Amino acid sequence: MRKLFVLLFVLSVSFPISTALAQSSEGFSSFEERMTGREFTESGLHKLTDEELAALNAWVRNRSLAGSDNEELQRALSEAAELEQALARAEADDHGADLALKREEFTTTIVGDFSGWSGYTEFELANGMVWQQIGSDTLRARRMENPEVTLRPGMFGSWFLKVEGYNQSTRVRRVR
Repeated sequence: MRKLFVLLFVLSVSFPISTALAQSSEGFSSFEERMTGREFTESGLHKLTDEELAALNAWVRNRSLAGSDNEELQRALSEAAELEQALARAEADDHGADLALKREEFTTTIVGDFSGWSGYTEFELANGMVWQQIGSDTLRARRMENPEVTLRPGMFGSWFLKVEGYNQSTRVRRVR
């Protein structure tokens, strides 16, 4: 569903070739640079991984110049897109094995005060990870200091966070 939305969004973007050529000489302007934070979130692009977002930006960059007569410029942009993807993969590898996360349930604690979640809440964990709630569901909890949480893998690469003492969980994605 997410990939279908992204594809429809990209296809709906009208980006004239002359504008693309002008921008290519100054450097490509990514979705993150073109959109406000709210537009980026409302379009669902914040849910993409860094690699998926890099691939989408590369796709738009290459397609925006598809009608150009300048084959050398197209080739250079294609090589830049490949390099950008390789750098994103290398950066993910440099963060160590924990970034890839084994798809196994684990338990840790939230750093500091916790009183629930209310949509796109960020959770800083004692193991150094930062996770963000996906969606707008809410949980009102009594104020707790460093509560224990369990993160468990779901379907299609998703993760769920559950706080000790509460039956409700929320879907999350790793930010750092």
